[in-house]
Amino acid sequence: MSVPTSAGAPGTGGVPAIELVGVQKEYHAHGETVQAVKRVDLAIDEGEFFSMLGPSGCGKTTTMRMIAGFEEPTRGSVFLHGVDVTNVVPNKRDVNMVFQSYALFPHMNVSDNVAFGLKRKNVPAAEIKRRVGEILEIVNLTGREKRSPRELSGGQQQRVALARALVNRPRALLLDEPLGALDLKLRQHMQVELKRIQRDVGITFVYVTHDQGEALTMSDRIAVMNDGLIEHLGSPRDIYERPKTKFVAGFIGTSNLLKGTVSTVENGSAVLTFGEGQRVTVPLRSNGVAPGDVLELSIRPEKIDLATSAPQGSVGNVLRGVVSEVVYLGTSTNYNVTTTTGSELVVFDQNASSAEDVAGRGDTVFLTWNPQHSYAIGV
Repeated sequence: MSVPTSAGAPGTGGVPAIELVGVQKEYHAHGETVQAVKRVDLAIDEGEFFSMLGPSGCGKTTTMRMIAGFEEPTRGSVFLHGVDVTNVVPNKRDVNMVFQSYALFPHMNVSDNVAFGLKRKNVPAAEIKRRVGEILEIVNLTGREKRSPRELSGGQQQRVALARALVNRPRALLLDEPLGALDLKLRQHMQVELKRIQRDVGITFVYVTHDQGEALTMSDRIAVMNDGLIEHLGSPRDIYERPKTKFVAGFIGTSNLLKGTVSTVENGSAVLTFGEGQRVTVPLRSNGVAPGDVLELSIRPEKIDLATSAPQGSVGNVLRGVVSEVVYLGTSTNYNVTTTTGSELVVFDQNASSAEDVAGRGDTVFLTWNPQHSYAIGV
């Protein structure tokens, strides 16, 4: 049997709320073996809002189902608060799960839906009334106790499902794309609400989503999954600003990828030159890069400045190109620029100071950015 580590997430010094040790999941169909989860080692801290993010088929939902007990690992172990629950049935694990389909009982009102689990456990009536009232206040549904699910909006139904799970006081709540059925504005509002609720109740939330914006908005940490593996585990800022792999750079938000050959290595940075005064400097995290090596860089579109005149003096990184497309988005204007390197870069220009476009299609432009905003992929 695998043994859990003794420490939780950095800075806590306690046993993790949830820990996966060498967890794998295989399915056998039509004579073939499908590896849904190839190997996951993961520790989730007590009280953490943790998200598993990735495209369809990456293994995130299967991983969550193994935590809940709905799937049994092919190999590896699942620990809840230091206890091995790998072979424990779902209703004996101190976790609850909320799905995209809220599965509310249509013949019951809000109060009875929320109280359902407590009644099944034979909790005294006075205790049920008190706990239901408390949790409905937390999810902002006080005054709607007698309404039926069909009299509620999608966001209110989602909060009822959340209250029904939380009223049982699980030590962890698992949420499988619970906002997927909501429209964009309501989904964005509920992202903020979910984070507030999690902070108020103080329990561990594990959230599965394919929506990068959701994960970045709500999470303390994110595990980005691809093809059954975790490619990057870190804070939202770390994953966005310093992606470890090409997949992560492309999946999280919009990222420009630029490839070039190292000319020199100086002061812990690699310098790539592209002729005619064009130069890109990228900080290095290791000493294994030498002149002649090919590097692939990630630069976020909002980090780049665009101008129609050549920069004067030392400005860090400079590339020249031609605008191939201009898209007005209200708060910003997006420019697609084909550089002399052959790369297509996207630039986000905030419309804060001017209502006019900086450049038009076909214009020659100069792209500049701080070297600290270049990030070498996989180095």
